This record gives sequence, structure tokens and C-alpha cells, in this order.
Amino acid sequence: MEWKLFADLAEIAGDRVIDVDADPGDTVGDALDALLAARPDLRERVLDNGELADHINLLRNGGNVQHQDGLSTVLEPGDELALFPPVSGG
Repeated sequence: MEWKLFADLAEIAGDRVIDVDADPGDTVGDALDALLAARPDLRERVLDNGELADHINLLRNGGNVQHQDGLSTVLEPGDELALFPPVSGG
């Protein structure tokens, strides 16, 4: 499964695209665990007390997983996962 990382998350991870060991039938939480195992420096930025930080947007196929089943959302073939930090501008 492939993660796309944006802004400072890509800088922390050292790359904008990270492949992890997660397959269809696994959950988004499983894929996130695999990402954090592969790039442990992201853990502090992405998690807050062991949970996905409120200010981090985790998208599956362009939709926020909070509007699906959260980290329990089951992955399907071809899913795209992305992490976005807060974005501001004007």
C-alpha cells in the first residue's frame, strides 16, 4: 500500500511517497501502523496520546476517514492513502 505525504510530513519522512506492508482487507489503522514503523520520526507529529492527532487529515481515496469508519476503515484494492498537516494561507 502506498502513502502520500504532504508538507512537513514529507520532510520528516524523507520522501513524499512511502510504500508499506498493508493489503486489501487490512484497516487504515494497520496501514498507519506500518507507516509509523517504517518512518518512526512521524509518530510524534501524527499521533497525540496514541491516537491520530486532531489536526492531521488522513484521507482514503480523497475522503477523510473520519467520515468513513475512522482507522477501522477496511482497505480495498487500489486505495490511495494520504496524510495532510493543517494548511493555512490566504
